[in-house]
Amino acid sequence: MPSTTLRHADAPSPPDLNDYLRRTLTARVYDVAKRTDLQQAMSLSERLGHRIFLKREDTQPVASFKLRGAYNRISQLGADALARGVITASAGNHAQGVAWSAARLGVKATIVLPQTAPRVKVDATRRFGGPTVDVVLAGESYSDAHAHAVELQRRLGMTYVPAFDDPDVIAGQGTVAMEILGQHQGDLDAIFVPIGGGSLAAGIASYVKAVRPEVKVIGVQTRDSCAMAQSIAAGRRVTLAEVGLFSDGTAVKLVGEETFRVCQAYLDDVLLVDTDEVCTAIRDIYQDTRTLMEPAGALAVAGARQYAKALASSGRTFVAITSGANLNIDRIRFIAERADAGGAREALFAVSIPEERGSFLHFCQLIGQRNVTEFNYRMDGDDRARIFVGLQIEDTRESGDLKAVFEGAGFPVVDLSGDELSRQHIRHMVGGRSAAANDERLFRFEFPERAGALTTFLQSMAPEWNISLFHYRNQGADYSSTLVGMQVPPADRVALDRFLAGLGYAYREETANPAYRLFLRDLPLK
Repeated sequence: MPSTTLRHADAPSPPDLNDYLRRTLTARVYDVAKRTDLQQAMSLSERLGHRIFLKREDTQPVASFKLRGAYNRISQLGADALARGVITASAGNHAQGVAWSAARLGVKATIVLPQTAPRVKVDATRRFGGPTVDVVLAGESYSDAHAHAVELQRRLGMTYVPAFDDPDVIAGQGTVAMEILGQHQGDLDAIFVPIGGGSLAAGIASYVKAVRPEVKVIGVQTRDSCAMAQSIAAGRRVTLAEVGLFSDGTAVKLVGEETFRVCQAYLDDVLLVDTDEVCTAIRDIYQDTRTLMEPAGALAVAGARQYAKALASSGRTFVAITSGANLNIDRIRFIAERADAGGAREALFAVSIPEERGSFLHFCQLIGQRNVTEFNYRMDGDDRARIFVGLQIEDTRESGDLKAVFEGAGFPVVDLSGDELSRQHIRHMVGGRSAAANDERLFRFEFPERAGALTTFLQSMAPEWNISLFHYRNQGADYSSTLVGMQVPPADRVALDRFLAGLGYAYREETANPAYRLFLRDLPLK
């Protein structure tokens, strides 16, 4: 199991737990924040063999836990500081917390976000803050936005409200732990916490170790934004040269000085997860809650999955904090595709088959009743065709079994299941022009999403017609849009019309489509 050595020889003296306990118990958060539910993820618990509870911070008014720390900090400022107004930098969720708090307290605020911040977070910050909040976009990461905010603070004389590196912010986030231990007073093995700058992890760890020190507190970061893990391992704060932007809410190059000090002293472990594991966690959470998390909001569940699967025994009890649900809708398709990869539920293959009648049907019969996630077919000369196919599997071992089946039928095959280029790009770029595709007619069909639909289509075709192009994508709906090229001589036009009418699938001919003529046929536009 991946882990980090958390106690370095040169570590500074640990923070005073009693001081953080007092700060957390007296934190002013419930003027604006709510006590969120601790909900058991029934489906995920059953699959993992452990009791998994979700602390639903995604249900806060700003859809993240950040409201707690932001309001606790601002509400404790003096009158002079409030009169000057507040300024902050944020990856997006802290910005919404500050905007909401400033509006509630009638305070002027300037909020700097990176230019890469999701539009949903930028728009929400403006909406929550109203006319008293000025939103500025600067830089490519939180660290860039922070540097710009510090410069503005010097010029404007406003009061800076840290996103994470402040005892009052940390204590505000620590109220999440206070609620968890009040809601679940039985056996509890570990609490999993996402880490960006570290305020939530510091708040959770300081409170838990003061009240129930036997409960493990485990941080979770993405492999490409693991400043806290690297800092703890090095015994000093490490600045990352670059950070990954998929989990934008935790894309921090340098963790806070105080959050580092608390996390180094009181975290039990830090786990690292990749993009596919996060996408799988988003899907798992959705299946249990019908809520879509942002990537940072699913980090803790990704870590809990990784940890639970590595255990030899079952029956443990874990809490994972779902920290935010400010998801850009544009990411959903990417997340769905990568969730299959992260859960080892999709196998990808490149297959070469003879360009002869019956070989495509034979290949489809080899697939059998498996669910097809992607299917691209294009003639590649007079004697062969290439297929790019994605198949749903339940276990990684099935990938090797399928490869053996295709090879046993005499089809050369390459297993691309672990190839990042194929998953990200090649699956969308296969095909192209074919000089051999004479008399090609192109149709877009609505195929029912059920096993055997493609085989039924192929078996009902006239045997002398050749499939020259085929593209299918599983859209997760009742019907899929499927593109089919068929080589039909002009003399067979009546027979083709009869075939299409009797097929029972909705269709539209696309032979004259300009995009088809430009990219898939050697024909000039008229």
